[in-house]
Amino acid sequence: MEAVILILGLLVVAFMALGVYATVKVVGAAKRGVDRTITQARRTVEDTTLRAKSYGQVGVGGELAQLRLSLRTSMRATQEALQSGVVEDASLSESLGLFQRLGVHGRELEEDLKRLEREPDRTTVASLLPGLKERTERITRAAESLRWAARDRARQFADDDLEALNAQIDVEAGALRHWTTEEPAPGRPADRVQEPPAGDPAGDEGTPQALSAPDPRLRTGYPWQKTARPETTN
Repeated sequence: MEAVILILGLLVVAFMALGVYATVKVVGAAKRGVDRTITQARRTVEDTTLRAKSYGQVGVGGELAQLRLSLRTSMRATQEALQSGVVEDASLSESLGLFQRLGVHGRELEEDLKRLEREPDRTTVASLLPGLKERTERITRAAESLRWAARDRARQFADDDLEALNAQIDVEAGALRHWTTEEPAPGRPADRVQEPPAGDPAGDEGTPQALSAPDPRLRTGYPWQKTARPETTN
């Protein structure tokens, strides 16, 4: 009896621990989802603000906003291209590592631009603009180089696959068009047709049979095909 009670107690403890673990996992996943939503919303607000500043302000403030917007747009597009491409092409992992190193310089530049936006000495900031533009162009040019190289690689793979598929289809089409006719046996001219005796109706043997059309309902459907409606009888 004591052994049964001990086993039941262990089961209760195990279920409680499992429940606590599941609760922690659910809460953690929900928190991560909320954090991602907040981060995405913050980025959207910042991008909208920078876009408004770059078009609505003149002088140093507008140029700084334009540099930040250009930097953020290029880096985000490259990150998305590499992260989505590395799932299907593992060789892009090295490119992703290089981009992460480039991201360190991008974040440093982003912080410098944000700090200069709050700088009251606009004359000094204006003197720094040429160097800031050069840094921005170097970083965005490197990011674009990685992004377009990854896209060209993916497109080349798609073109190679399509070319191989076209070659297979050409072979299959040629096989479908290749057929042979049965040669007549020796001593039986092909143009002699044996007629049935008079008064005896022709039987089913020797009569060409009509080819029955395949049931359209058994065909594999594709998005561009219309669904065949079954025939109904009254």
